[in-house]
Amino acid sequence: MRQSRGIEFGTGVFMLLGIGALLFLTTQTANIDAYGSGEGYEVTARFNHVGTLKVRSPVSISGVTVGRVKSIDFDSVRLEAVVTLRIDSQFDQIPDDSDASVLTAGLLGGQYIGIEPGGSETFLADQSELEFTQSALILEELVGKYLFGGNSEN
Repeated sequence: MRQSRGIEFGTGVFMLLGIGALLFLTTQTANIDAYGSGEGYEVTARFNHVGTLKVRSPVSISGVTVGRVKSIDFDSVRLEAVVTLRIDSQFDQIPDDSDASVLTAGLLGGQYIGIEPGGSETFLADQSELEFTQSALILEELVGKYLFGGNSEN
């Protein structure tokens, strides 16, 4: 009887420590501040195809995350995807002639917006629009072009 009570107590302590460790890991791996602050400005960009880009995907310049995708809408008049980007306020000197591309993080990674800075001396501000964009690369189209008519000799 005494031995089973000790085993039950040890099992309970082990379970509590396991749950505590999971909670600790959850708080350490989740980048909570990346979704929050709300300070910054909004910029829009139009794309012919956004691939699998999602809301809250990163917006980066030179590999540094400078914001997040706020929304993805469809313009039924121009038949384009309109992506609204939320740029953190500390990155307020992005040239207004910069271009935005839908890029893929690694071979199987998620998609994100990459901004390549331009050379203008005027900067993006709230409600600006990025004029120069490059849509997502669609792997199926590339494979199809390569397999079924990739060269002009056929």
